[in-house]
Amino acid sequence: MDSVSSLVNAASSATGVQAAAGTQVLRKALDLQAQTAATLLQSVPPPAQYNNPSNLGQSIDVKA
Repeated sequence: MDSVSSLVNAASSATGVQAAAGTQVLRKALDLQAQTAATLLQSVPPPAQYNNPSNLGQSIDVKA
């Protein structure tokens, strides 16, 4: 019985190591994705400034 319990403990330990490794890989992937998203957002140019008249867009015609 001791050999069975030691095998179960070893398998449980291996599963814990695999879970920890999977968690680390997931964290690295999320960090890389966040860094890529930040770089992409920084590369977007600012919106163009328009010199429209001040009265433009102040009223909406709702007649049909």
